[in-house]
Amino acid sequence: MVEEKGGECRHQLTLTNRENIAIKGVGQVISFDDAEIILDTEMGGLTVNGEDMHIKQLDLDKGVIIIEGLIRRMEYADNTRARGGKGKSKGLLERLLK
Repeated sequence: MVEEKGGECRHQLTLTNRENIAIKGVGQVISFDDAEIILDTEMGGLTVNGEDMHIKQLDLDKGVIIIEGLIRRMEYADNTRARGGKGKSKGLLERLLK
C-alpha cells in the first residue's frame, strides 16, 4: 500500500478468493477482454490475467476498478514509481534509442 501525505491511500490491491479484485489508484484502462486486463496505476502498468473476467465497476474519477472472474496472474510492468515516486518511466522509444 502506498500512502501520500495525510495518510490517504493512493494505491491498494485487494484480491478475494482469486475471484474478485478491487484496485485503487487506477489512472486508465489500457485494454481489456475476458482473459487479460491492462491498467495504468499509481505504481506503473499492471496486467491482470485470468478467465471469464469482466469489469464489475469502474470509476476513473476515484481511481477504482473492480474485476470479477478467475484471476490467474497479476504483473506490474514498471515499478519505477514504487521506489518513492520520484522516477519517471521511460517511453518505449526512449528505451530503444538508449
